[in-house]
Amino acid sequence: MKYAFIQRNKLVWPICVQCRVLLVSVSGYHEHLARRVDIAQRRHLSDEALLVHISAVYAENRGAYGWPRIWRQLRAQGIRVGKQRVQRLMQKHGIQARGKRRFRVATTDSKHGLPIAPNVLDRKFIVAAPNQAWVGDFTYIATDEGWLFLAVVIDLFSRKVVGWSMRPDMQRNLVIDALEMAWFKRNPGKQAGLIFHSDRGSQYASDDFSAVLNEHGITPSMSRKGNCWDNACSETLFGSLKVERLYGQRFETIREAKDETISWLLWYNRTRMHSTLNYVSPMQFERDWTDATVKIAA
Repeated sequence: MKYAFIQRNKLVWPICVQCRVLLVSVSGYHEHLARRVDIAQRRHLSDEALLVHISAVYAENRGAYGWPRIWRQLRAQGIRVGKQRVQRLMQKHGIQARGKRRFRVATTDSKHGLPIAPNVLDRKFIVAAPNQAWVGDFTYIATDEGWLFLAVVIDLFSRKVVGWSMRPDMQRNLVIDALEMAWFKRNPGKQAGLIFHSDRGSQYASDDFSAVLNEHGITPSMSRKGNCWDNACSETLFGSLKVERLYGQRFETIREAKDETISWLLWYNRTRMHSTLNYVSPMQFERDWTDATVKIAA
């Protein structure tokens, strides 16, 4: 209010006199004007200039973002623009996220006589802290050299992929290596009360995998028979990977597929906005939680 009064009356009284009477600084007044000019410039971006920003965000994320995430990223970059305007421009110029497709993944071999763990997780996908519940699953990627199988371990707290493994076969070492990577990176400790949830596949029910869980003090949990919704988070992750990065690509070698998959996993953890995390990345979500926890403890 004071700065607005000074601006309206700058031709009547000197600015320095008004600032002294109103008990504000001259530098503060000029900073206020600079901020208003900056905001005005952002609000009045031409469609052509805004389209450049939209295209840059779209390209940076390799076509994975639709208008809601692009609008949020523009806002995070300080570009003040309405969501309807972003949506309109993207529709007008044919800029859209890669289309969703249904991928059938038939990797689960549940026809075996190995022990089946109860469904301890019971679809409780929202947890209060890291390293309380992990989920694991694996899928396949086609290459000219044959199949590449990808196993992941996801921390349900932040949806971060904390462990992964890739092999040209789907033997039990595929899922064991992913779990060992997650344990090495997170190191939750045997007393953490960690739950590991998976499907009923023979790899997860094997004696070797069960021995690793027992060694680390992890409680096993398995989906009900034929119920993919019990492990919906991993299904969602694999769908995003294939739609946002792998669909439409042909890999001549397994090495090419590995490189592209690792690139996406790192982008997913570090950058990708996650709708269930209030549109921040898994790593940012964990940093924010850690900062808040430290403040509360202090």
